Amino acid sequence: MTDEMGFEVRLAVSYEEAMEKVVAALKKEGFGVLTRIDVKATLQEKLGADFRPYAILGACNPPLAHKALSTDAVVGLMLPCNVTVEADPAGSGAIVRIANPEAMMQMGALQANETLREVAGQARKKLERVADALVE
Repeated sequence: MTDEMGFEVRLAVSYEEAMEKVVAALKKEGFGVLTRIDVKATLQEKLGADFRPYAILGACNPPLAHKALSTDAVVGLMLPCNVTVEADPAGSGAIVRIANPEAMMQMGALQANETLREVAGQARKKLERVADALVE
């Protein structure tokens, strides 16, 4: 499913399997995972709250990031591309959400920059292929 904010894929696999599939699909499209935030562990540690397995991955495609940052350093506020992986709260499988880079470039003056729009379009195509690969 695609909306303005991003892409959502529901997988009939465990959270752990979904994480492996996501990282592999990102790698195939030239993205590395720079950060991994374990939301479940963080909420448990900071609040004592129980939460389903949920991670926020910060994915980066170095050539695209370099081109974008070289064009306008402000774009760093939008990097890396966020991908969330969570255990389905209904108890069946996992949900993956991938931020739409084109939507992120709609902020402020960034939307007027043709080079940034081009980079965001390239990133979107790569991330759409990631989403498609997850359901194959």
